Amino acid sequence: MKKTLKFLAATASIALALVILMSFINFQPKPWEVPANYKTMKNPVKSTPESIASGKALYNQHCASCHGKKGLGDGPKARTLDTPSGDMSGTAYQGQTDGEHFYKTKFGRGDMPKYDKKYLMKICGVW
Repeated sequence: MKKTLKFLAATASIALALVILMSFINFQPKPWEVPANYKTMKNPVKSTPESIASGKALYNQHCASCHGKKGLGDGPKARTLDTPSGDMSGTAYQGQTDGEHFYKTKFGRGDMPKYDKKYLMKICGVW
């Protein structure tokens, strides 16, 4: 009986230690794989004052709550997400192609909703 209690106590202690240890590990999200045919896509919308204004309005309506007003990943909903919303000002984001941005916006992943036919496809085809 004493051996069983000692075994249970040791097992519970190890399990508790593992739970505590796992809570301190910073889990990195899986890399977002974008198919090759999307990586080479170019934005067909010309950069004009009108298209920029439209893009800003769409961003403020659909993206800023998570990504923040300046794209730093610090929007009011960011703290509630299971995965970080990402910093769009960094070189990792800025180095992506138009097609990579298009793919991620269109299909989404995890907390990032997809905008294939919800809003943007109807308004401007995501681009």
